Amino acid sequence: MLNKHVNLYIMEAQTIETVWTILPALILLVLALPSLRILYITDEVSQPSITVKTIGHQWYWSYEYTDFMNVEMDSYMLPTSDLLPGDYRLLEVDNRMVVPMQLEIRMLITAADVIHSWTVPALGVKVDAVPGRLNQIGFTTTQPGIFYGQCSEICGANHSFMPIAVESINTKSFMKWVSNFTQ
Repeated sequence: MLNKHVNLYIMEAQTIETVWTILPALILLVLALPSLRILYITDEVSQPSITVKTIGHQWYWSYEYTDFMNVEMDSYMLPTSDLLPGDYRLLEVDNRMVVPMQLEIRMLITAADVIHSWTVPALGVKVDAVPGRLNQIGFTTTQPGIFYGQCSEICGANHSFMPIAVESINTKSFMKWVSNFTQ
């Protein structure tokens, strides 16, 4: 209290406080700007060949092929008594989602009641179906076959009984399927 050699600027340290506030902010900007640029560049803007709207219900899926008139169906799990030899129990459905192979497919996914999750591991697809929200994902199948999945969200007591079956066929067979479906 008696010493007169005290510098007020050293005691308050306004300069150092300014530096250690502004320097981290600049570092964060240097990190964020390239990340935002990369995020913008990786945004997939493609021209899909077919769009399929998928709606999750309790306890089934609805599919609407929006590029074609009146091509929509509900997909329920087949009961064990209706299975044919070679069918997978708890995975086979009455109406498979049919897609042409080697074409970009855009899926628009939503739910009518609770949160579901449209998951087909062999295609690398897992998208949440949220009521009131439209999620989008694109995928391409490279070979013919049937790809199975299930609802992977705990959406209620019977969520494990919401199987998904995607059948990938060639384009000519797909167009024939669509024409048979609309008749």
